[in-house]
Amino acid sequence: MERRYPLTALFGKGTKQVAGGKIENVLGVNTTLTGHLKSDGNVRIDGIFVGEIETAGNVILGEHAKVEANITANAVQVWGAVKGNITASSRLEILSTGRVWGDIMVASLLIDEGGTFRGQSLMGSSEERFLIEGPREPKIEIVKLQEEEEPEEKPQDDKTDKKEQVE
Repeated sequence: MERRYPLTALFGKGTKQVAGGKIENVLGVNTTLTGHLKSDGNVRIDGIFVGEIETAGNVILGEHAKVEANITANAVQVWGAVKGNITASSRLEILSTGRVWGDIMVASLLIDEGGTFRGQSLMGSSEERFLIEGPREPKIEIVKLQEEEEPEEKPQDDKTDKKEQVE
């Protein structure tokens, strides 16, 4: 029995929809492909793929998919296994049977219960400036150094003495 997964889960609110949501490129369950897959449309992989995937559309990796590739796409939905980095300009979904080993750069991330992700994630657009700066020396150490220093004594003249006495 062939399983069909709805595209509505992948094309939620606020994401770009590809015209008709039609899948133009399919790699079947009993297929193995090695190379560079470049497309402007949607891609579905149910077999084994090794290489690199680039598409302006969306990528769906079926439950039986085994992919060892870096993936660049609008949105990626993972039901199978991926070893490689994923860059999704909109959304990455790792579903209950999905497994991802690699670094991800996405605008939005969803991991269903049972889904696995091992790697580093960076969320937000690449043009977005970081609001948090890198590590600095702790302020405690700076204060501690200032406390240890002895203040220099200034020679007091007669005018200073009179001010202190008035106050």
